[in-house]
Amino acid sequence: MFHIVLFEPEIPPNTGNVIRLCANTGAALHLVKPLGFRLDDKSLQRSGLDYHDLASVKVHENLEACVIELKTARLFAVETGGRQRYTDVAYREGDAFLFGPETRGLSDEILDRVGRDSSLFIPMRAQSRSINLSNAVALVAYEAWRQLGFRGCS
Repeated sequence: MFHIVLFEPEIPPNTGNVIRLCANTGAALHLVKPLGFRLDDKSLQRSGLDYHDLASVKVHENLEACVIELKTARLFAVETGGRQRYTDVAYREGDAFLFGPETRGLSDEILDRVGRDSSLFIPMRAQSRSINLSNAVALVAYEAWRQLGFRGCS
């Protein structure tokens, strides 16, 4: 399926929601340290409900370790200043989507490492600053899955 990468996530309920989303879509979740919470945090468990056992969640010491594990996956950075609208890309099985911390997004250094041409944005009104992390993950994951015909869906 796909890989969702949360780089230094800060807010437990957002990560819990993403765990639930990954369980329901078949996407693998990669969490890159440092995390702004403990994995046994009650609010994380509450948000993920009983989906923790149904989702593939891996924790990585840093982004480099995560990228090494993803090997040949195409990596897309999702950021408000991205170059391509997330709906304008033809996704493939195994693609990976990198999302930054809730309070600061992805740094220029990380965007340069991924490649600015591989950065995606979600359209929103001009006066808006950003979309909630778990909502952004849902939009991108479901668009990618839709393009693959919702493979694996009952």
